Amino acid sequence: MTVDETRDQETEGLEAVAEPDPEPAVEAPTPPAPEPDHDALLGVTAVADPTGAEAAAATIAELAAPDVSGADVEDAPPAESGPSEPAEVEPALETLGPDYSEAPADAAAEPAEAGAGLAEGAAAPAEGAAAPAEPMTVGRMFADAIRRAGVRWAFTVPGESFLGLLEGLEAVGINVVATRHEGAASFMAEAHAQLTGRPAACLGTRAVGGSNLAIGIHTAYSDSSPMFAFVGQVERRSRGREGFQEIDVADTIGRLAKWSAEPADVESAVQAAVDAVDKALNGRPGPVVLSIAEDLLDEQVPAGMGPHLARVPPPRPTEEQVGQVLRLLAGAQRPVILAGAGVLRARTSNDLVRLAELLRVPVIASWRRGDVISNDHPLYLGMTGYGSPPTVRARLEAADAMLVIGCRLGEITTFGWSIPAAGTRWAYVDIAPASLSAELPVPQLTVTSDARLFLRAAVARLETRGVLDAASTDARAGTNAEDRAAWEAATVIDGHEWSGPGVHPGKVVTTLRQLLPDDAIVTTDAGSFGTWAARGFRFRRPGTFLGSTSGAMGYGLPAAIAAGLVHRDRAVVALVGDGGLGMTLAEVETAVRSGLRTVVLAFDNQRYGMIRSYQDRRPGAAAVATDLGPIDFAAAARALGARGVRVEDDASFEPALRQALVADRPTVIHLVVDRRWEGVDSRP
Repeated sequence: MTVDETRDQETEGLEAVAEPDPEPAVEAPTPPAPEPDHDALLGVTAVADPTGAEAAAATIAELAAPDVSGADVEDAPPAESGPSEPAEVEPALETLGPDYSEAPADAAAEPAEAGAGLAEGAAAPAEGAAAPAEPMTVGRMFADAIRRAGVRWAFTVPGESFLGLLEGLEAVGINVVATRHEGAASFMAEAHAQLTGRPAACLGTRAVGGSNLAIGIHTAYSDSSPMFAFVGQVERRSRGREGFQEIDVADTIGRLAKWSAEPADVESAVQAAVDAVDKALNGRPGPVVLSIAEDLLDEQVPAGMGPHLARVPPPRPTEEQVGQVLRLLAGAQRPVILAGAGVLRARTSNDLVRLAELLRVPVIASWRRGDVISNDHPLYLGMTGYGSPPTVRARLEAADAMLVIGCRLGEITTFGWSIPAAGTRWAYVDIAPASLSAELPVPQLTVTSDARLFLRAAVARLETRGVLDAASTDARAGTNAEDRAAWEAATVIDGHEWSGPGVHPGKVVTTLRQLLPDDAIVTTDAGSFGTWAARGFRFRRPGTFLGSTSGAMGYGLPAAIAAGLVHRDRAVVALVGDGGLGMTLAEVETAVRSGLRTVVLAFDNQRYGMIRSYQDRRPGAAAVATDLGPIDFAAAARALGARGVRVEDDASFEPALRQALVADRPTVIHLVVDRRWEGVDSRP
């Protein structure tokens, strides 16, 4: 239902909200500490040292500890130097021109209107490859189009069906990373987009490679991450004749994406490039799939026939809509804000914090978006979904008014579509509001808007006109303090007196938080081990957590590699289980070859633990296909060129982590975990 279609109905719903006097000035709260500059934090900067070793060592050198005698560490020979970071500073998308071309450096000073960019006010890079004025191949045309759309990285297992595209990527200066599996390639592209707000590309060949890309395509759709997935197709003369590895890509793999196409000739290829950029970046971002015949890639695009790319300005709210949402929150007794990936994608966490402070409204993060604001802020009350303490759901259910912003309201985030609760009056702000489950109450107001544009308009209105009176301010301060204290008490991980066998997963998480710099990036795979981090790890800066809402196993390591390629000067730690790591273990070599220093924490209980816990709760408790055999992950890491460490008790973990954080190459820390640990709410 669109805003226009529901405005009368929604306005009716707001009439019962008492509108406070708009004139009194807002009494500004005293924040505990300045919020980190989210925009500056996420900007991608050029580095002189290709591996980032010097800068990273300077950042976390204090973590180094003397060697511990008897540690099970065997260093592999030093890896050869990996590919260097691009020499240019990547531009914010909002500094790009109306045709996605890179704007002059002074354009960065203009007010940003796009919510899907990188750093606000970021400097524009040195001029990149211009669109050729002369004829070019279809492969070069696609490469040029996606580069103008912001792509700087592509991930692939190369195939003969798209060599013309690979040549085009190299010609326009897009970095191409060879992976060990196409699934990892698509995970890396998705993680890059989630982290930076820029699209990335992944490539696979025909049925076999394209099918392997599918898991990351689905993940990108679930996470609303912009991605260009290219699948090399058989030659056009072989279509429909059982050509080698032939498949109808658009009608199979393409159904997982936001949009897909298989152009038949040069003219339709040019149009496909235009449509792909539009679909990937405008509205709700997402993956697009392009199936391109091998012979078509080598055909010539006549001069002047190349794609003309036009950006669509993101939707913005009306002044009336902003006022209605603010009155809804101001007139409530226990309001709350539920914030999701749309806030992170719009790089507007600072604005969310300011709105929360001005209205004294607490913030709860959607599932796997726990870094939407600093978890140390007194108005942060936790993350929904697996691993969340009971206080999170209870606080959401108790809300009499709610702002849901940049959030898809899926099953996990809403605790089975029970949030917003039946008695909650709520407003829904999203760049492309989702179709809501019939189990959810109808929102009083739906606003189609970029999160940044809405939040900045709301903050500007509050700072000039005010909303809360002194009595409301005092009442909310007391309630918020009580709610925060309850959440803090519920997220304390105790029981560190564990004596084995194996490590205490909670001790690993608390030690990790103690040692990691605030700007470290943490990625997570699927599995019961992840509930410990969801409960006990405090993210202190936005944009420091990568987790897939698709629940795909195997994501953690590829995501960490993507993060390391973007931010070579920051610590990157992947949290994985033995099940998920087993699916993408070979990508350790990709990290080594790329000159990264990724740290992988492998929680090994020799079991598909989360599925086993579901089995155990069923009548009869039949355990089928959930027990696994042992893998020596430390030895495997060393065989792949990384460092490998085996940790069998709590005392050994801290020194192993300290050494890993200052090592000159990737480290896999193999954590032995007792099978009886089923998650954060269980104890052997």
